[in-house]
Amino acid sequence: MSHALKELLSRHVAAGSVPGAVAAILARGDDLQPVAVGVAAPGGPEFKADAIVRIQSMTKAVTSVAALRLVERGRIGLDDAVDPWLPELADPAVLSHPDASLDDTRPSPRPITLRHLLTNTSGYGMMTTDSPLAREMVATGVEAGPVPSGLDAAEWLARAAALPLAFAPGEGWRYHHSFGILGVLLSRVTGRATPEHLRDDLFEPLGMRDTGFWAPAESAHRLPATFRRNEGRLVEGEPAGGGFYAGPPAHDVSHEELVSTLADYVTFLRALTGQITADSEPLLTTASVTAMTSDQVPDALKRPDSFFPGFWDHMGWGFGVGVHTAGDHVGRFGWSGGLGTDFFVDPDGTIGVLLTQVDLDDAVMGLFHDFQQLDPHRSRDETEG
Repeated sequence: MSHALKELLSRHVAAGSVPGAVAAILARGDDLQPVAVGVAAPGGPEFKADAIVRIQSMTKAVTSVAALRLVERGRIGLDDAVDPWLPELADPAVLSHPDASLDDTRPSPRPITLRHLLTNTSGYGMMTTDSPLAREMVATGVEAGPVPSGLDAAEWLARAAALPLAFAPGEGWRYHHSFGILGVLLSRVTGRATPEHLRDDLFEPLGMRDTGFWAPAESAHRLPATFRRNEGRLVEGEPAGGGFYAGPPAHDVSHEELVSTLADYVTFLRALTGQITADSEPLLTTASVTAMTSDQVPDALKRPDSFFPGFWDHMGWGFGVGVHTAGDHVGRFGWSGGLGTDFFVDPDGTIGVLLTQVDLDDAVMGLFHDFQQLDPHRSRDETEG
């Protein structure tokens, strides 16, 4: 067990950053040795190493891999327009400016492609200002916040498609909603609901038994509670063992996000980096992995108002993952989930995964920062010592 990792997690739990967490850092070829600290809820049971957590935007890497596997099979091309499968998105209107009134639009000069979805350049995404589009996204449930809206995938897409784009495809960058659309696209291309396709194409071949769009009833007790911070205190959101992800939903959730475990997500990252195979076949070709984990966003689109301040100073965006382009970890890729989950992969194959269930805030981001700075080779030496 890594003493450095346990000390880091224990320090943040004691400081009140999170009630509990589980994490691991492992070099290529290492055995997985999870470190779990704290509790699943204040006064509740321990935060277990096999906790099933809501990984939220760490789903983006998974659906990107699923899409690239379809590209490699010739089912769809990276630069193919998606409207043959998603006719709702044909001929979209584009705002004259992201903050313009909803009727101040022009026709899009080009269709939305798969590449646009994978790179967050489709014209759909989270707005960074209080604009008419931002308010309408919330009002219609397209922008759901930390708890899913409960909309069926087709209804969610229809509501998104009824809104104008913030910018023409390929002419800007906004985070997140392209990947909800990607989830629906996967279902249309394969002719199956995305939960079924990912189960058969990725999760079962890799042995990821606890990953899916919900926790089965017999496993739901392993869901920790979720929390957000209010005036310095942690306030419970979804209860342990309950909430949206407990048990199968009554509608299609192809546009939603996954639950997973530390062991399952490490397995996924090992397969992505060629350390293990799925049914004796690589998950993706080397060319696809290189493209996915390289910066795909032109410098002209990296505007300060497109995401949180300073992001583009040291980061780029590949297909579903952030890519370090400057600083101490150039070549590292990874991403975080909005409920306090994080992962990274270094060029040498070192993998780090950290799972909590607290809304991202300064305290959680501080935990992420310390985790990202932890020397994986030091952790390995301590484990072996």
